[in-house]
Amino acid sequence: MGKIKSLTSEIILVAIITLVLGDSNEAIAKSGKAVLPLEQLKQFSEVYSRIKHDYVEEVDDKKLITDAISGMLSGLDPHSAYLDEEAFTELRVGTSGEFGGLGIEVGMENGFIKVISPIDDTPAQKAGIKAGDLIIRLNDKSVKGMSLNDAVKIMRGKPGEPIDLLVVRNGKDAPFKVTIVRAVIKVKSVKSDMLEPGFGYLRISSFQSKTPAALKTAIESLKQKSNGNLRGLILDLRNNPGGVLSGAVGVSDAFLRKGKIVYTEGRIPDAIMRYDATDDDLLEGAPLVVLVNQGSASASEIVAGALQDHKRALIVGKKTFGKGSVQTVLPLDEKTAVKLTTAQYFTPSGRSIQAKGIEPDIVIEDLQIKKSDEKDDAEMVAPLSEADLSGHLSNPGGANKDKKKQEGKKDTKSEPEKNGADADKTSQSVKTKKLAEEDYPLYEALNVLKSMSLIQSISKNKAE
Repeated sequence: MGKIKSLTSEIILVAIITLVLGDSNEAIAKSGKAVLPLEQLKQFSEVYSRIKHDYVEEVDDKKLITDAISGMLSGLDPHSAYLDEEAFTELRVGTSGEFGGLGIEVGMENGFIKVISPIDDTPAQKAGIKAGDLIIRLNDKSVKGMSLNDAVKIMRGKPGEPIDLLVVRNGKDAPFKVTIVRAVIKVKSVKSDMLEPGFGYLRISSFQSKTPAALKTAIESLKQKSNGNLRGLILDLRNNPGGVLSGAVGVSDAFLRKGKIVYTEGRIPDAIMRYDATDDDLLEGAPLVVLVNQGSASASEIVAGALQDHKRALIVGKKTFGKGSVQTVLPLDEKTAVKLTTAQYFTPSGRSIQAKGIEPDIVIEDLQIKKSDEKDDAEMVAPLSEADLSGHLSNPGGANKDKKKQEGKKDTKSEPEKNGADADKTSQSVKTKKLAEEDYPLYEALNVLKSMSLIQSISKNKAE
């Protein structure tokens, strides 16, 4: 009875393929396009038949067809995929900023899972996962031969449950294990702070539909904190894996007054798009530095490329990831969809991002400043200056009077004023030193920004 049922399903499958191909090929032939490959699809039918007859275990028809679709899409490129009900739901939730998992953006490389970027304030980042890491084992399962979707399903799991990753990292002699506890990932797209008076910092961890609005709110807050004198801004896109295109366009538009932001090219008319800036620069021309690294991908590269081409910002850091392709989610029904690469991104000047990335204007390596020994600091003798030499000439302007002449003179500043000014300088010095020790690329980016602000001020004074 089982053989009769199996044979019947095969006959029906072959009949459907033949009927569909017959009708489709006739219609396609009339339109002048390429005819569907009937012989290759007959071969598919034959393989399907062999599996149903000879495979060691009985396999569900739905699984065979689903796996065939998944394999067909994964063979195209690392970003095309079949989205089953679970994956389709997670994709829609993920773009809104809240989903379950480890908190990493991943792709495939040589059959292994490659970390594109860890997401800020997630279990993966806190566990030390870095952009460029290769994951070769999930718990006791090798990822070699797994589809990206299958690997992602294992990593996501239930919040609160741990998972062991075996990781290979460039510079490490051997693979090492990292244990991460799954959690509900809530991504706060935009964060901001003041680095120094007049110089703001804005971090975008991923691009969501609400990111442009959050960016505008953050900049307004920075302006208030600087008493309306925001002299420059650092836009940190490091380890930002991308996100929705509208988010990248909106962020770029926030700093540009005119011209192209990005355009796409593909084979079908719907894949050809162009996005232009509107007349509104939230910084009103103040200097802008964009900080990137190898974990900056996709939408991050659109922003960096647009601002670089328009010479609106200096791009500093390391070369970006190089994901310049467009994925379109095409629903098959209410529960499943196909994520298909349909176009490629180009910067305003016509540069392709794909497999090349954005080269920074100024390269800054991920160096680390080592703290000096406190004992050595205490024993160090302060360097001499002219003012310390006996009998030195005094400054005609009175800024560096002879020390003996200064003795006994009353300071015109009140004690609270002096203490407040000294405290501010000390606090700023400590903050700057801490920044250099904890985040050297950001420290150097701040120096670049301050230089840009100084040059802009000099240019304005000359013009006046």
